Amino acid sequence: MGLMSKILGDSGGTRATEDYVELSAGNLDVADSEASRQVRIANISDKSDVIDIKDAVYDGDIVVADITRHSTNDRTMEHITDELKQVAREVGGDIVQKDDDQLLITPAGVAISRERLGR
Repeated sequence: MGLMSKILGDSGGTRATEDYVELSAGNLDVADSEASRQVRIANISDKSDVIDIKDAVYDGDIVVADITRHSTNDRTMEHITDELKQVAREVGGDIVQKDDDQLLITPAGVAISRERLGR
């Protein structure tokens, strides 16, 4: 079971804000902070899901995309990956596939380290 499956569950359905658990940030007042970037979570079920991911990256957000519905040798997945690589190149960002279940796509100014922590 991949990280995204643990977070989003195996239902594959659309999640709503109410499905996430708010963690206490202690004395940090997160309501008043205005973030310039967000980490967005997406499922890639078919090619139409790429549009929202591209828009988010163009807007400067970081996207963690669950690709467990596709095999990495799947022809559709190759097209999707190529499209997202092109977006990362266009904005000066980065893209990496983590194991067989996730793609991470970042906008300009955010690089993804290829080394795991703690190793």
